[in-house]
Amino acid sequence: MSLAFCGNDNNSAAYNVDAGVLNNGCFLDALTVVPHVFLLFITFPILFIGWGSQSSKVHIHHSTWLHFPGHNLRWILTFILLFIIVCEIAEGIVSDGFNQSVHLHLYMPSCLAFMAAITSIIYYHNIETSNFPKLLITLLIYWVLAFVSKTIKFAKYTEHGIGLRQLRFGITGLLTLLYGLLLAVEINVILRRRYMCFAHPTEVKPPEDLQDLGVRFLQPFVNLLSKSTYWWMNTFITTAHRRPIDLKVIGKLPIAMRALTNYLKEISLLFLPVLECDSTQPQGPKWIWTAQRQAFGKPLLLSITYRFMADLLGFAGPLCISGIVHHLSKENHTIQPPVRHLGIYFISSQEFLANAYVLAVLLFSALLLQRTFLQASYYVAIETGINLRGAIQTKIFNKIMRLCTSNMSMGGMTVGQICNLVAIDTNQLMWFFFLCPNLFAMPVQIIVGIILLYYLLGISALIGATVITLLAPVQYFVATKLSDAQKSTLEYSSERLKKTNELLRGIKLLKLYAWEHIFCSSVEETRGKELTSLQTFALYTSISIFMNTAIPIAAVLVTFVAHVHLSDDGDLSPAVAFASLSLFHILVTPLFLLSSVVRSTVKALVRSNNSRPPLCPFQITNGYFSWTDGTPTLSNVNIKIPFGQLTMIVGQVGCGKSSLLLAALGEMQKISGTVIWNSSDKKKVRIERKKVRFARKKVRIAVYNCAVAYASQKPWLLNTTLAENITFEMPLIKQRYRAVIEACSLEPDIDILPQGDQTEIGERGIILSGGQRQRIGVARALYQTTNVVFLDDPFSALDIHLSDHLMQEGILKLLREEKRTVVLVTHKLQYLPHADWIIAMKDGSIQTEGTLKDIQMSQPELFKQWKTLMHRQDKEFEKETVDENMTVLERKNLRRAMYSREALKTEVEEEEQSVESDEEDNLSRVMRLRATIPWRSCGTYLSSAGLLLLLLLLLSQLLKHSLLVAIDYWLAHWTSKVITAKIDAAAHNCSLVHSSYLLVFSLLCFLGIVLCLATSVAVEWTGLRVAKELHHNLLNNIILAPMRLFETTPLASILNRFSSDTNTIDQHIPATLECLSRSTLLCVSALGVISYVTPVFLIIVIPLAITCYFIQKYFRVASKDLQQLEDSTQLPLLSHFSETVEGLTTIRAFRYEPRFRQRLLEFTDANNMASLFLTAANRWLEVRMEYIGACIVLIAAVASITNSLYNHLSTGLVGLGLTYALMVSNYLNWMVRNLADMEVQLGAVKKIKALLKTEPENYEGLLCEYHVPEGWPQRGEIQIQNLSVRYDSTLKPVLKHVNAHISPGQKVGICGRTGSGKSSFSLAFFRMVDTFEGRIIIDDIDIAKLPLQTLRSRFSIILQDPFLFSGTIRFNLDPEMKATDSMLWEALEIAQLKPVVKTLPGGLDAIIAEGGENFSQGQRQLFCLARAFVRKSSILIMDEATASIDMATVCVCVCVCVCVFRSTIESLRGRGNSPGAKTSILKHSSPLLHLSE
Repeated sequence: MSLAFCGNDNNSAAYNVDAGVLNNGCFLDALTVVPHVFLLFITFPILFIGWGSQSSKVHIHHSTWLHFPGHNLRWILTFILLFIIVCEIAEGIVSDGFNQSVHLHLYMPSCLAFMAAITSIIYYHNIETSNFPKLLITLLIYWVLAFVSKTIKFAKYTEHGIGLRQLRFGITGLLTLLYGLLLAVEINVILRRRYMCFAHPTEVKPPEDLQDLGVRFLQPFVNLLSKSTYWWMNTFITTAHRRPIDLKVIGKLPIAMRALTNYLKEISLLFLPVLECDSTQPQGPKWIWTAQRQAFGKPLLLSITYRFMADLLGFAGPLCISGIVHHLSKENHTIQPPVRHLGIYFISSQEFLANAYVLAVLLFSALLLQRTFLQASYYVAIETGINLRGAIQTKIFNKIMRLCTSNMSMGGMTVGQICNLVAIDTNQLMWFFFLCPNLFAMPVQIIVGIILLYYLLGISALIGATVITLLAPVQYFVATKLSDAQKSTLEYSSERLKKTNELLRGIKLLKLYAWEHIFCSSVEETRGKELTSLQTFALYTSISIFMNTAIPIAAVLVTFVAHVHLSDDGDLSPAVAFASLSLFHILVTPLFLLSSVVRSTVKALVRSNNSRPPLCPFQITNGYFSWTDGTPTLSNVNIKIPFGQLTMIVGQVGCGKSSLLLAALGEMQKISGTVIWNSSDKKKVRIERKKVRFARKKVRIAVYNCAVAYASQKPWLLNTTLAENITFEMPLIKQRYRAVIEACSLEPDIDILPQGDQTEIGERGIILSGGQRQRIGVARALYQTTNVVFLDDPFSALDIHLSDHLMQEGILKLLREEKRTVVLVTHKLQYLPHADWIIAMKDGSIQTEGTLKDIQMSQPELFKQWKTLMHRQDKEFEKETVDENMTVLERKNLRRAMYSREALKTEVEEEEQSVESDEEDNLSRVMRLRATIPWRSCGTYLSSAGLLLLLLLLLSQLLKHSLLVAIDYWLAHWTSKVITAKIDAAAHNCSLVHSSYLLVFSLLCFLGIVLCLATSVAVEWTGLRVAKELHHNLLNNIILAPMRLFETTPLASILNRFSSDTNTIDQHIPATLECLSRSTLLCVSALGVISYVTPVFLIIVIPLAITCYFIQKYFRVASKDLQQLEDSTQLPLLSHFSETVEGLTTIRAFRYEPRFRQRLLEFTDANNMASLFLTAANRWLEVRMEYIGACIVLIAAVASITNSLYNHLSTGLVGLGLTYALMVSNYLNWMVRNLADMEVQLGAVKKIKALLKTEPENYEGLLCEYHVPEGWPQRGEIQIQNLSVRYDSTLKPVLKHVNAHISPGQKVGICGRTGSGKSSFSLAFFRMVDTFEGRIIIDDIDIAKLPLQTLRSRFSIILQDPFLFSGTIRFNLDPEMKATDSMLWEALEIAQLKPVVKTLPGGLDAIIAEGGENFSQGQRQLFCLARAFVRKSSILIMDEATASIDMATVCVCVCVCVCVFRSTIESLRGRGNSPGAKTSILKHSSPLLHLSE
């Protein structure tokens, strides 16, 4: 065919200009070339030659600044322009097919227009980001020329009677409109920026975020193309492959996305109506939802709009498939000749859409748009949800700062509940916003799908839709049961975690008492209930997966059977069949998800009610106080604290000393009375109402004026450095800091720390002793400059030397010199002479108050009792001073713990990195490991399921997908035969028989449904089996692990294996495994089918496959880092919440609420930043994979059409190939996403596997249990021969060559300074330490030969730190349930606790809160004493057991120990024992064992 611009047909009218040049169609097309040539000629030199010198003049931090108004409108109009031009090109090519020669003028100007449109937007983008508005004059001229040329062409078409029936007329009109709108946009830029025809251009400044180099999340600031394709993420994703992603890499949040911004926006909308009406604070979820709707409704509406557009465009796939197959299956492919005007042919839209290639291009364009809108909807919804989550978390924190302490102490609101509120409930609200667009779009999608099915299949479509509709309630029922099972599983999981947490926290006590099997069985029992619930969860999950897969098969089967029998001609052509098949797949998805969306909506409504923790009024009260609404804890309290003096509060255990301090701080509920705080100038200060501005709206809150430096009885430390724990948000004043350090005797501890006072402490850092933690807490109070200092029993964990030093240097010197008011709660009665004012308490009321002389005169008996207790001390102990040896011993003690921790850390590092190399080699090795899939962890997971389940899983998956392909292939074969059969039937006047085809099709569908069920069950049961095996092995391995593991590993790290990692294995990995296997096999089968239909597809798809490989390679690394970063940034956030709740009293006493709020905002923004980058990375992947899927559809469509037209490929196979091509575009991104998720989730398996390698203690002995006498030890004779012990084979000995002999019935006191080995000596009896030399013989039996369980079950020990388990008092005293009630009451009476327990509801069955929080520290210690008495062992070891008990109670307990136990070993010189207590013990100790260095 010859080639010419206007064609060279014989007698061609294209060159006829008799009626004028403008009346010639070819000339009109040539006229439109002028603007495009002008733009290309002018802009190319600027873009490719002169741009380098211009770009150096840019003075902004980012090249993303969008300067000009109408930016988004310009991009939208340009995209529409490009689409219309593509249609114009296609129309020209189709029209040219009717000519004898090629007429280039029909599509060449359109090609130039396409190039010019792309050039214009590139040119505009460079001008805009570089801020050179004067260069826009080129675009202004171009839009004018293009608009004029298209207007002339449109006018001439109208003049010659060409109307809407001709497609080219409509395209020309649309292009004229678009060029006119773009011209208007350009004029608007001139008027707004005044860069032309104005003397003074408008000055503009870049946004504040773009002036900050720390802001790297650029989604709000980039152009529309980069927003829709996430092009700005390219650099971030590729950089992640070379360097791990951390907080420095992701930078800061833009201001509009920060938690404070969204909180102020929501809180202003929440309180504004109330403040305007001057009413009370709004309450209830209705107000919360109203504020959320007003604050975040607009972006949510935008997301819903995007989703509507995406869903409507999704129906283009089935319609285009139907059109293509219908066109190819026509017997006569000829089309009526088009109309001829102006010497050229004009076609109608029907003739245009009858072309299969045109439909393929339209399908490709529709898929691109549909995927873009869908991802935009997802992103906007998730971003809105993340912003909402930050606002809600800030809101919860502000409410927590006003939370009643009584709610915490009495179990009304636990730390776990608050963490669940922050971690789970706020995420439920976030995901509700993500699913909210589905709630509105799915009904429309269902209705449109049914209408299209009815159009294709008639009444039989309604039958198929009825099947789906009837099964929808079943799906909803399954979803409801699934939700109930999940709720039940979470309840059992929480109970199991509570028990596991207590097991880990009390592991030392459990091992010493040989109770591991009791608590292990308790955890296993709860785990069994959890697994039963998980089985129900797995069952309904299997049914849900099965229905999601089987319903389309069943619906298609019923529909086609009905169509064959009900249709008059039984027409089941490939066009109808495969279009219907695609529609059914579209229809099932919203019906399946609708129940989940509704369920999530209900959850979100419930969670919104939970996000309102109880509040406590901010009032300082006095008189009658209570922790609950019942009996007052403090009664008739009338006290006066003198200003600038030392006030001491004394009394027996449980009399209300600590409660009095908390009542003064406003932490208890007031029943009646008043407390007035006086400042130094005697000015009375009550609770004031201050106005605080939130987003320029006034909101009233309660604020205290007085700050109190408070040191609680239970030390509260932050997970930060030692120095920051002491300064506590105050500026560092070196002289004062050194004075406080010296007063609290912290120099030896700081000297030994690896980074000095910059070492992190708490669970994430060095493990500190109780005394060290106590001194840090006191040092914090001393360092502050407040006028009032509250010290709640600061000497309870300190030995006499440290107590005296702290009293003299810290309280009497440092605080008194500064004239600060000090209130000291103490059991140390020897310090009473130093007090300026004394308050004695008894049974929750004030017994007496005054100076020591006043009390001597008014209460002589009480004074006499005090005097007796004050003088019960050894004079030699008083005279001893702290020497250099003590410093050395303290350093040894701390160094031992540090060395052990460092040794464990080294082992872990050696395990992860077996070969050490230089930094560059190590970094490259780490980069390679990050890019590889953890196949070993995958093997560990699958092997835990067992061979049988694994084979069942693999075979069922392969057979299921093979059958699914067979079903669709048979449908293609069946429908292809319909056309030829209809011709034969018409020729021979006979009817068409479908029975044989229908029978095979029904059989295949039935087998497919059965295999779908088998596959779903196999996946879930595999996950259940793995979950059971791994948790069982982990628990049994941990319970038998040596104490060194728990002393050197943070508790949170071990607990995470049982919580988040176990939850991942229980619920997440099976779902991810099912999705990964399904999406992978669907993609593989789809590519196989397409390659079978059109083999040339294999060659063309190779570049796309290479692109897919690199995309998934880069994405997996970035996604893994971002998921880990999101988890790691959530941990500090939850830790901050838990720290704040635990230290709520201290924070409020110091008036540090604003500083902790600021830290919360930082943690929240960091977590949200990671979540936003992860969301953007997911969208980055999905856009690219779905664009590649669209390319696969285009390639498959073009290849299939060509193969059908020229090689007579059956239309059934064409429909089959196109249907599977659409499937690839749907599942390709899910395959990569699930692969990345699986890689992250397998990290949980890797962590558990590492913990399973821990070597257990040797519980076996040379003697069998039945060889040990029943009552052993009966006499209690102990022989210690050359004993040397150490904590680990890698550490130095802590005891060397100890020899001693303890006769039966002797009471032995062990003396020694801190770190001399007293506790180690005690632990040696229980084989808790490594005895590498010597032996201990008790009643003629070497304890090294005994089984550990037998050995530890025969002794009793009372530790310094009291530990109570949650549960009943009966369970805490006797977990083995061997003692009778009378024995338990006897033990309680001996421990002075019987009156307390008698008053409790339930008596022995009264509940003890978590950690024993509903009892005082001293009462907890007494319970531990009672626990030892219940056991009635022949040998009792007391390791500093009187730490938190007053002197009178100590004397009683010592006498009881002497009478009850045959042999008693008491560690003296303990941190908590007063000299009087030691004297009382020493009177009954014979002999006395002294340990030295």
